[in-house]
Amino acid sequence: MIVVIIAGGAGTRLWPLSTSRYPKQLLKINSPDQSLLQQTYDRAEVLSKKIYVVSEASHITHVRKQLSNLTDEHFIVEPARRGTANCLALALKLISKRENNDEPIAFISADHFIKDKIGFEHSFKIAGDVSKKTKRIVLLGIVPDYPATGFGYIEKGEALKYKEIVFNVKSFKEKPSLKVAENYLKAGRYLWNCSYFVGSVNVFKTRMSEYAPNLYRSFDLLKKAKSEQLNGIYLSLEKDTIDYALIEKVPDLLVVPASFDWIDVGSFADWYKIIGHDKNGNHIIGTSVETIELKNSFIQNHSKKPLAVIGLENVVIINTEDGVLIVRSDLTQHVGDISKRFNKEV
Repeated sequence: MIVVIIAGGAGTRLWPLSTSRYPKQLLKINSPDQSLLQQTYDRAEVLSKKIYVVSEASHITHVRKQLSNLTDEHFIVEPARRGTANCLALALKLISKRENNDEPIAFISADHFIKDKIGFEHSFKIAGDVSKKTKRIVLLGIVPDYPATGFGYIEKGEALKYKEIVFNVKSFKEKPSLKVAENYLKAGRYLWNCSYFVGSVNVFKTRMSEYAPNLYRSFDLLKKAKSEQLNGIYLSLEKDTIDYALIEKVPDLLVVPASFDWIDVGSFADWYKIIGHDKNGNHIIGTSVETIELKNSFIQNHSKKPLAVIGLENVVIINTEDGVLIVRSDLTQHVGDISKRFNKEV
């Protein structure tokens, strides 16, 4: 198996700690020693020694530094962000010239929190084996444990006649209302769509040519481009996500219910769930922070100025040189919108 780590996102929902030049996958979210990217790489090594990392030019220097054991040919650099569809096409272009085009490729995100390496390996090896035998794209879906409204869902169809638990994909569902999400949880037929998928170069080429001709043309342009033309061609491509451009158009997808824990650290509320707290339920990092009657809050001060917080509950306060964030804990999903507004002003 080949592994491609997607590490080019901007991580706007964790602003101002996460910025376009130093996004969340580079942050040490739950560990004093390793970033999310470094933890993802450690999991990838369980699957393969053939690991590629796709990142974006604005922070590739930091990515290389964090993964200093990787040689240059294993970094795939986007000159600018053009969405996960073109990111995948760029990776397939490079891998098609270096590796066996029938070998399964596992595409994984760099910014997820997973503890169970054994379950991770087990699930992806099933997906790789199934993809190789059926010549189909295989997704991994997370078995939901609460009615999440912030994730898309995969509806399972009929089980594949195979030695492991593998299902045909019946449909995709967008982020549902709470009532609909509760119904999904009760039905037991729905999985969270974590955007993990497995397939060989040849499998992806076939599906792109059949169901996503625009993406296939982009792949073909990139594959035929001379090295001095590559950046210009890539910058000319229209932004698109792999889910909309390809995955949701393919009629014969398969899905493996993942047998590992999974958290998409998409907000400070998610971050709060995976870290330690003091006796008052507070997470406090930084120098010169003083509090009185503070409860169940997330505070980080990365500024030289002192920070005082008095008489508050369930808040997130982040103070950095890039900005100051003050938000009620149940509204942290809006941080990305604010970050994007600031970026438009720059």
